[in-house]
Amino acid sequence: MSDTPEHRSGFASFVGRPNAGKSTLTNALVGSKVVITSDKPQTTRTVVRGIVHRPDAQLVLVDTPGLHRPRTLLGERLNDLVKTTWAEVDVVAVCFPCNEKPGPGDRFLLTELAKVRRTPKVAVATKTDLATPEQIADHLLAIQSLGAETGISWAEIVPVSAVAGDQVQLLADLLVGMLPEGPPLYPEGDLSDSPEEAIVAELIREAALEGVRDELPHSIAVVVEEMGLREGRPADKPLLDIHAFLYVERSSQKGIVIGHRGTRLRQVGSTARQQIEAILGTPVYLDLHVKIAKDWQRDPRQLRKLGF
Repeated sequence: MSDTPEHRSGFASFVGRPNAGKSTLTNALVGSKVVITSDKPQTTRTVVRGIVHRPDAQLVLVDTPGLHRPRTLLGERLNDLVKTTWAEVDVVAVCFPCNEKPGPGDRFLLTELAKVRRTPKVAVATKTDLATPEQIADHLLAIQSLGAETGISWAEIVPVSAVAGDQVQLLADLLVGMLPEGPPLYPEGDLSDSPEEAIVAELIREAALEGVRDELPHSIAVVVEEMGLREGRPADKPLLDIHAFLYVERSSQKGIVIGHRGTRLRQVGSTARQQIEAILGTPVYLDLHVKIAKDWQRDPRQLRKLGF
């Protein structure tokens, strides 16, 4: 009989309404930025895997788009992505922000999630730093009763603050305890299995979402057309050339993204470049252009071209 504790590995999915704190929590658990965050709902569009390495376990976090009642073909595809993910992970963690009462959106989500029978479900009360102890207590009771009403029995209900770091480690321990025994699934040091082009495109989109008015978030898509090390540079002075297009749906939006005499686009480029350099560890030359893809969220052909 061996005395070494068993190693666990598997997948946990964070789900919740848009802007429930899923991405911030993923980054806090991984200890590095692997998912873009924004105060705009519907920021996450792809299923990003953040990887938590521990001596006793490897926890792979699947961050899904927020489930919502879809108004466009893009919205329908994002919802399908969420439901497929639920069926394939070892544990689902549902995020309920403490600064908002659970509402119809949460009920809709739990009613759908109740159809996934075998997967254990954990409720996470996020953003506890934005609520008083009394509000948090009421919130936990509301989560408990909403679970009962929709036919979900929670394995655990955990209050956390990703921003303050409160109980993040406890949540990691709980999720790890629900994983099957097994060897690591990814090499030590990998923080995500998203291709670098996808991470770069998301960082550019995050920079473009900073400070724009509400009509823009859903309308921006970013495609990295070319990315590679510049030839002829000495090995100790590499430069990564990135050429990317920001797609919007209307010419009025193009004007907003570019800004007066290009000032806004330059700011987007500068912010994105710093983030990309920090994550990839290489100096970057970033070339951005804005194009119009009319009503791309509703057009199947354009959705395919933009990677959805």
